[in-house]
Amino acid sequence: MTADASRSTTAPRATGRRGDASPFALGLLLRRAHWHAAAVMTEALRPLGIELRHFAVLIVLADRGPTVQRDLALATGSDKTGIMRVVDDLERKGLAVRKAVPGDRRVRAVEITPQGVELFDAAHVAAEPLAERLAAGLGPGEPEQLTDLLTRFADPGDGEA
Repeated sequence: MTADASRSTTAPRATGRRGDASPFALGLLLRRAHWHAAAVMTEALRPLGIELRHFAVLIVLADRGPTVQRDLALATGSDKTGIMRVVDDLERKGLAVRKAVPGDRRVRAVEITPQGVELFDAAHVAAEPLAERLAAGLGPGEPEQLTDLLTRFADPGDGEA
């Protein structure tokens, strides 16, 4: 069968665009970028005995202070079950604790421990050269520009009045 014959027997595409112009291209590119960055950062975290999902929670706790699990799930893009597992892991490792929230006996806030802060700081030291390696192909000011663009993309409501 010739290339012309195979083209005529296949269903027509929804658009005449090539694959890279697909409306899905940005999402796929972001996914590839995430996989690359996650692989590099996992390398930094492995010797510390935690995974990227654990570190994501520690980032939120270090930034916001004690945070209820529902808000941790939202901030890390996790679900209720996943965040419970991560917090369980962090508690077992002595990196976080659950504490009662005054006025609501059903809700627990998660708080980073002093040991968690130490690990958080050590992870940043370990990740610094790897983060530089991730941004090595970018020009002056581009890492900051990329961070700004991704921040606005991830939460478009932040910049609106």
